[in-house]
Parts: sequence; C-alpha cells; structure tokens
Amino acid sequence: MRIGVPREIKQNELRVGLTPGSVSELVWQGHEVVVEKDAGHGIKASDGDYIKAGARILNDPEKIFDAAELIVKVKEPQLEECARLRSDHTLFTYLHLAANRRQTEALMASGCTAIAYETVTGDAGNLPLLQPMSEVAGRLSIQAGAYALQSANGGAGILLSGAPGTKSANIIILGGGVAGENALQMALGARARCTVFETCLSRISGLDRIYGANAQVEFSTKDAIAESIRTADLVIGAVLIPGALAPKLVNRDMLGNMKPGAVLVDISIDQGGCFETSKPTTHDNPTYVVDDIVHYCVANMPGAVPQTSTVALNNATLKYVLRLAGEGVHNALVSDRHLLAGLHVWRGGIAHPVVAGDLGMQHREFVH
Repeated sequence: MRIGVPREIKQNELRVGLTPGSVSELVWQGHEVVVEKDAGHGIKASDGDYIKAGARILNDPEKIFDAAELIVKVKEPQLEECARLRSDHTLFTYLHLAANRRQTEALMASGCTAIAYETVTGDAGNLPLLQPMSEVAGRLSIQAGAYALQSANGGAGILLSGAPGTKSANIIILGGGVAGENALQMALGARARCTVFETCLSRISGLDRIYGANAQVEFSTKDAIAESIRTADLVIGAVLIPGALAPKLVNRDMLGNMKPGAVLVDISIDQGGCFETSKPTTHDNPTYVVDDIVHYCVANMPGAVPQTSTVALNNATLKYVLRLAGEGVHNALVSDRHLLAGLHVWRGGIAHPVVAGDLGMQHREFVH
C-alpha cells in the first residue's frame, strides 16, 4: 500500500504521523511510504533519516495526498487538508469530530474513510491509541498548572510543593482515568495535596488502593465538585466519554466562589472542554483569565513535547498501520472490531453512533 505522511499544519503542532523507525518497518513489509519535506523537523528527524528508512521525500502536501492511499497524521485535518482528501483515501489520525462540525462536514464531503485514534478499542475495554497521549497530557497538565500559578503568569503565586513551614498547593483532579491518574502521579511527586473525583466505582477502588494513603479519591457529584473547588489552587479537567463531547463539570457561576488566581487546566478541550468557560488556546498564547481564574486550554498539549509524544504514539499506532496496509482497509475493519470502533467517517456519513448523536446527524452503519 502507498502510505503518505504530510507535515502537520495545525498551529504549534510539531509531532509527525510516522517516525523513521516506523517507516522502516512498513517498507520492510513491502509498502511504499512518502513523507513531506521537513515533516520530521519537530522531532529532530531529518529528511535524510526518512530516506535512509526507505521513504521518498516529496516537496509539498498536494503531492503527498496525490501519491497516497493511506494518510497517517497526528492531529485532525485542517480544512485545507480536508479539501485534498478523496473517496479513495483512508485517513488515520486523531479526529475529535464531536467538537468540530465544520471539519466533520468537510470530511464527509471528501468521501474519504476516516478512522480516529481516540475510539479504537482494546481487549480490556481500554483506548490504546488515546492512552499514550492521555498519559503525556496528564503529566503535562501539572507542569502547565505550576507555570500558570506563578504570579507573573496571572496565577496566585503558589508553589505546588510549598516550602518548609508553608502549605503545598491544593489540586483537584476531575476524572480518574488515564489522564487523571497521570496528573495525580505528577502532582504527588510535586508534594501537592490532591483530591480525585471519579464516577466509576471500580476505578475509585483501584485508585484508592494505590494512592489512598497520599490522596483523597471521592465519588464525583456536582455538589462535591462545587464545594471542593472553593479552596482549590489548581483544577485539572480530565474527563472522557469516548467520542463524545465532554460534560461541563464547572460552570461560570462556580468561578466566583474560587480563589482569585486559581488555575483551570482543561485536558478535555479536544472534546469541547469540561469547564463552561473553556475555549481552545495555543502553545503561543496558552492562557486567558475569566473572573480572576486563569484558564489553560491548549488543544494539542502533547505537541509541546513532540519527541516524547511522537515516539509514544507510534509505539501504539504502528501495528494498526501495518494491519490497514497489509490487509487492506475494508478487510482490516471487517476482521477487527476494535479497529472498526475507530471508524468515524465512511461513504459520506458518520459511522460512529456517539459522534453522530452529538452532532445531530444520521448514523451510517458500516456494511461488511
């Protein structure tokens, strides 16, 4: 199969769909890979590295899309990329369609087949292609929150760990999944005081067994969240409903009860955000203030550490790229229900029922 890797064009996005190592594996198994010039610049991979791995380098994105059958990316296609897609293309990347109707309509109009990393499932009911970036985002959220808490950045001027004779920061984490647990690990490492809110009882029990001596793990309700954030210095939003819009757990009225200079970090912003006052920001301009509360809502948080993120992502995605290329897209979807769970756009319609429901669109069922 002919596989294309365009350079990411979303603002501040330095990750790349395939590393040279992944390209080498695909070429070794008989596939052709074309990579856009300088696509690997952000991960310190040169065009020469990709050529050595067996790829051809093409100078512009039009040529990549023209030459490829399978397009492997990291972030959702921007509208100009959607315009390059054809009905014989398969796109494999993060999509987050429920939060972006214009992108969804553009993908549908292209006629392409679009498979989203974030809803491919695993045998344990997990999301193996979302997990590595959730791990990175969870860990980054504490770094980002610590930076935003500095007074020069609009925060209250609080050190997460405190200092001898002072209180450490009070961190509230909404969601105890992969991102939330990784945020908790980093927060505890910084010697902060932590509370995690979660609704899944088995998850609550698991977190309590591991972290209960050092953190509070509580059942999540609206009232419990509202009460806890009154004294919070940093609130991490890490809720996830696969494929769906994130629920709004903190509304604007609650901000008035928070401490001035407190910080909200919304990991869920790709899915619309879990704070009512959230709006997507960029790494160039990551924060804004509403009612004296600092908001950090960067929509591609792992893009801040592209070398780590790209390798972690490729570790998870490569086997699926190999399967799509080796078996053919239709056969791979038919034979693997977990991969099929990632199918979002097919024959001009929305093939994922949750995404279709959130967008108010008709669900088009995949036909074998």
